[in-house]
Amino acid sequence: MDTKALRAAEGRLRAFLQDLVKLMGRAERQQWAGMYIRGLLLNGERKSIEPLAARLPGADVQGLRQFVNQSPWAWEPIQEALTHTVVDSLLPEAAYLVDETSFPKQGTHSVGVARQYCGALGKIANCQVAVSVHLGTDTTCVPLTWALYLPKEWVHDPARRAEAGIPPDTRYQPKGDLALACLDRLLAWGLGKRVVLADSEYGNSWEFREALDRRELPYCVRGEPSTKAWPTVPLPPVPRPSSRRGRPRTRPHRGEIPASQSLEALARSLPATAWRTVTWRAGSKGPLTSRFARFPVWCAHQWARGGPLAPREETCLVEWPIDAPAPTKYWLADLRGERLGLARFVRLAKGRWRIEQDYRELKDELGLDHFEGRSYTGWYHHVTLVSMAYAFLTLERLHGKKNPTVDVAPDPATPPADAAPLG
Repeated sequence: MDTKALRAAEGRLRAFLQDLVKLMGRAERQQWAGMYIRGLLLNGERKSIEPLAARLPGADVQGLRQFVNQSPWAWEPIQEALTHTVVDSLLPEAAYLVDETSFPKQGTHSVGVARQYCGALGKIANCQVAVSVHLGTDTTCVPLTWALYLPKEWVHDPARRAEAGIPPDTRYQPKGDLALACLDRLLAWGLGKRVVLADSEYGNSWEFREALDRRELPYCVRGEPSTKAWPTVPLPPVPRPSSRRGRPRTRPHRGEIPASQSLEALARSLPATAWRTVTWRAGSKGPLTSRFARFPVWCAHQWARGGPLAPREETCLVEWPIDAPAPTKYWLADLRGERLGLARFVRLAKGRWRIEQDYRELKDELGLDHFEGRSYTGWYHHVTLVSMAYAFLTLERLHGKKNPTVDVAPDPATPPADAAPLG
């Protein structure tokens, strides 16, 4: 957004920020917040503090740095208020989109940085990794809340914790647990039980799916072709009597239950009549169309790990393009009794692509990955302020206001006219 465009949107921006920045307390914090967000909105290759301040008349580098890295304003109330603004103004009916994104780093002092898989580079590299939950429909998506992944070497190092200002009660949490904590935060904020969409990093974990089930959250998540399951409920046989003394056997041996199969094997065994051609949205090069089938499964993860035998039914959705030698994508879903037609089911499963667009715009246009501070508090302040800027741009776009920052990365596709909301 150039200076002229920002000036034209100034009144709407003030109105948007008014109630949000009040939660930061002191008037000077509110002023710094407005200045920082305006710096994020303005054009520029870098959105770290020094180049950001250089684009703002009267900005002070030290003041901005202190506001972001050290000022004691709480980020959770801001995210909560922003969430309700998004829901009320933009996305009253939408799904929860769960994913993670990475920020490559050069040094070792930024909070949470470590050699780990970096999705931005497609390899193991020095980076930070963040988990986020967004609210999305077929056409719009906005980040709501964030969690920074802290590797064990950070959590278990008192010196690094102290230097980065990591709260004393912070413990190690895998990314799946961070995603669940984000969802719990949204439920506590009153957003209600919406469909959860996630990729295989989360969906292939039966622990993650069981945790969603305990929260009564419907889900449609990516799975893997190697996931073992039964096509019908496997009824365990009555354990054979044992001549040995002691407690009678109550759990059948592995050889006494039907053999489970991979999702790929189950998909390949379907009759030709099970497959239907579905167009889920219009793409930039024409309609996006493929073949899909769905069938019930009882996943064998728990049984393989000594848990209960096939506790509940899920639905497996499979994509097999007509020109592909094998199925290409798998989803596992539990929509808690809601029955969807196959076309809407496919649109729901495919809805997670919106979060990838979010990450791209957040980084390319608003400098999500440009933060150079090292503190835990500073990182959360930065992503919260970026989320505020992005929500404003989304509001501008949906209300038909011309905004160069939004127009740089238009939606790559338009959903069909009869597309139903994801939620």
